[in-house]
Amino acid sequence: MNHPLALADNGALLAVRFLLEVTSVVSVGIWSWRRTPTPWRWLLVVALPVLVGWAWGTFTVPNDPSRGENGDVRTPGPLRLLLEVTVFFGAVVALHLAGLCRAARWLFVVMVAYQLLAYDRIGWLLSH
Repeated sequence: MNHPLALADNGALLAVRFLLEVTSVVSVGIWSWRRTPTPWRWLLVVALPVLVGWAWGTFTVPNDPSRGENGDVRTPGPLRLLLEVTVFFGAVVALHLAGLCRAARWLFVVMVAYQLLAYDRIGWLLSH
C-alpha cells in the first residue's frame, strides 16, 4: 500500500509528535501560571491550554493520515500548517517568556528536528 506520509506517519515520529503536542499545551499553562497576576492565574492556567487543545483538535484537514478522526472544522492544509507551527513554536516562546530559557532552547531544537523529519507531512499539508 502506497502511503503518502511514509516518514511522518512512522510510529516513533507520531509518538514524538504527541509528546510535542502535550508539551505545547503544558508550556502555555506554565506561562500562564508564572506570568499572570494571582486573580487571573487560576482562570488562564486552565482556559489557555484548553483553548489551544480545542483549536488543535477542531481545525483539521480532511483525511489527514497522521490524525485519528476528522475535526469539526475542515481546514485547508496551509492553514493547518500555520496552526501547527504557531502552537509548536508558541510553546517555545511561552517557555522563554516564563523565564525557562534553557527549556525553551531545548524545545526549539526538538521542534526544528521534528519539522525536518516530518518534511513529507509539511508537503502533504501544503498540497491539500
